[in-house]
Amino acid sequence: MKAVVYDRYGSPDLLRVEDIPVPSPAAGQVRVKIAATSVNLSDWECLRGSPAYARIGGLRFPARRTLGSDIAGLVDDVGEGVTRFRPGDEVYGDNLALMGGFAEYALAPESALAHKPAQLTFAEASTIPQAGAIALQGVGRAVTGHRVLINGAGGGSGSFAIQLAKRLGAHVTGVDNAAKLDFMRSVGADDVIDYHRDDFTRTTQPYDLILDLVAHRSVFAYRRALAPGGTYRCVGGSVPTLLRVLTVGWLVGRLTGRAIGILAVKEGPAHFEPLAALCVSGDVRIHIHRTFALDEVPAALAHVGEGRALGKVVVGLS
Repeated sequence: MKAVVYDRYGSPDLLRVEDIPVPSPAAGQVRVKIAATSVNLSDWECLRGSPAYARIGGLRFPARRTLGSDIAGLVDDVGEGVTRFRPGDEVYGDNLALMGGFAEYALAPESALAHKPAQLTFAEASTIPQAGAIALQGVGRAVTGHRVLINGAGGGSGSFAIQLAKRLGAHVTGVDNAAKLDFMRSVGADDVIDYHRDDFTRTTQPYDLILDLVAHRSVFAYRRALAPGGTYRCVGGSVPTLLRVLTVGWLVGRLTGRAIGILAVKEGPAHFEPLAALCVSGDVRIHIHRTFALDEVPAALAHVGEGRALGKVVVGLS
């Protein structure tokens, strides 16, 4: 089978297409014939080996030679003990543990997969698992009248989070680069901020909830941007920033009546299928900016990693 592989951390130029053996599923695993895999920022981080947490499991060399966790396709074979799926089933899921989606076939734990809704294409389904779980859990505390800010709102998780927060009745501000301002408005943001021009932490109207997808500021800046009783949660960012949020942030928040911390994202179908249901009903829209072929994975990763994607980017194999 064809797969996009790499052997050391670095730029997209290190990726190449190789013919490798089709893997056999072990007990509890499902082999999926890949139809589509969406690109997440985590793929870019694992390619670059930065931030440092992207090297967990492989300090000097990548633990997995093939990236791509948000997969969708057809069950091709199942390992011993698998009971929820059989060959021919249409499935999707976040295969973060094993990766391998940028290939013609991938192995995934049975527990990571769900049956694909018939109303969604494979490409659409592949956009949901990781980005959807982050968005659902990141803005789930929003209520009517809350002021919600999403930093990094022009990408996959952010575009879902804007829509979910609006459904909960919040006033939503999206932060990203200038090229994404119109896109954020189009998915429902009430206000938009170009982070190159304005510092969202120096607001005259503090926020009740901040979901930060690209954390890099000081804990005291985040505290300044929060209203009393407000909540700040980050997903991703530099290691020093995350460590400060875990330690100083917790203390500063505790002392000032605010909650500052890291969003520990729960994985698995129970945490992304609710978003898929909203997409099927039309209450949330899926935005696929571009679709790339398997041999274009380097360009697809660069498109996301360099901040050019409006919504989601997908690698299609069908």
